[in-house]
Amino acid sequence: MWTLDDVRADAPACQNLVFLDSAGSSLPPNPVVETVMRHVRREAEVGGYRAANERLDDLSAVKTSIGRLINAPTDSIALSDSASRSWSDFFYSVPLQTGDRILISHIEYGSNAIAALQRTEQTGATVEPIPCDPSGRIDLEAFERMLDERVKLVSLVHVPTNGGVVNPVRPVVDLAHRVGALVLLDACQSAGQLPLDVSAMGVDALSATGRKWLRGPRGTGLLYVDPRLDLTPSRLDLHGATWQSIADFDVAPDASRFEFWECNVAARLGLGTAIDYLLDLGPDSVFAAIASTAATTRAQLRDIPGVSVHDPDGELAGIVSFSIGGRECTEVRDALAEQNIVVTVSHRSSTLLDMDRRGLSSVVRASPHCFVSPADLEKFAESVEALR
Repeated sequence: MWTLDDVRADAPACQNLVFLDSAGSSLPPNPVVETVMRHVRREAEVGGYRAANERLDDLSAVKTSIGRLINAPTDSIALSDSASRSWSDFFYSVPLQTGDRILISHIEYGSNAIAALQRTEQTGATVEPIPCDPSGRIDLEAFERMLDERVKLVSLVHVPTNGGVVNPVRPVVDLAHRVGALVLLDACQSAGQLPLDVSAMGVDALSATGRKWLRGPRGTGLLYVDPRLDLTPSRLDLHGATWQSIADFDVAPDASRFEFWECNVAARLGLGTAIDYLLDLGPDSVFAAIASTAATTRAQLRDIPGVSVHDPDGELAGIVSFSIGGRECTEVRDALAEQNIVVTVSHRSSTLLDMDRRGLSSVVRASPHCFVSPADLEKFAESVEALR
């Protein structure tokens, strides 16, 4: 069983930094940094091609580790450079035509919404937001009433970028599948802090990033695609397909069709190390630590007069959103940074529907990982109280 001292020792920066931005880009543990740097140095010694060929088994093992984490077969997993790339690669592969309907979450991420709107211009399909309850979670009864055979795709954001809401997954999937709709789960903010079992959830696809709660390098992402689906990506290269003749090519038979040949090998190896690190600690214990730390953070902030915590009641993830009356959120972020406290700001454009519903233009976002200590949280609360 790991201890707080163990994980803090693997993230030396947290010795003099209160780091509360794992929803943005977390602190990678030492083994991840060492994996990436070791491969970069090897590339400098023998060149990128030979260095990559030496690590083919390790690169294959990255997908094996992902499969263990999300309970998926290796051939259903594709690697990419970001969650947005993974999400888009699947989304643009779904055939659409005039009259088809795309349903999006009320907590939809801005990049997803923009892609959906672009496809309406290209195909004649329509985009409709799914009603939510007062907490921002999907209203399942209203969702069921919306469904008909024209719904081709449901974009389900598991956890938004601007707060701790957790959307139900299996009930949404079951309802959507009744009318033949596909469900694409955006797990960008849940991978690494919440259990993800694609078999139990029944989703048709799942996208996630490496740099957030998984604590991998930037420039890494993953896509799960149900092996029963036969979708052709909107773009292919000689990795995702094989050129057979002047007039013919064959698409790869598995999820590798969603990959391109060129990639950051060091970063992908680092992603594998990050996931192995989580698996070695024990995902359930890490998830529990994140939930506990986030709950403590919310409780401390709610005790400070003039501070508004914007997360609702009920099941919540590790993102804590708040604001200080009379202070701009960016001003709060910058003032905390001067005290070596790292938070970030989520703006209206990232989750427009949800922010407009709540009358918010921005929120400060604190997202503590398992390496954040009680002393860190005390310093954070004291600094917020001083700012008000």
